[in-house]
Amino acid sequence: MSHIEDIVDALEDKINKVLQKQEVLKQTNVKLEEALQVSNKELQEKQKQIVDWKEKYEALKIANSLLGSDNNKRETKLKINTLIREIDYCISQLSE
Repeated sequence: MSHIEDIVDALEDKINKVLQKQEVLKQTNVKLEEALQVSNKELQEKQKQIVDWKEKYEALKIANSLLGSDNNKRETKLKINTLIREIDYCISQLSE
């Protein structure tokens, strides 16, 4: 009988260790999920900053072209023509 009790005790010890490891893994998982959420939020902010900087860069290119810079003049003219078409479309929609 003693042999069976030893086996049961050893099994209980192993089960307890597994449960402790499971709890540690759960806590680690929670921490990793929180870190992932923080990282995702930072990534979204960085992506928004990239979009903002691209918009500022495009505006700066247009401003440089308007100030007489020969660089990007064609792009500026195309952009102005696009804006004029959009304004004309809006005016026609309002007049209907």
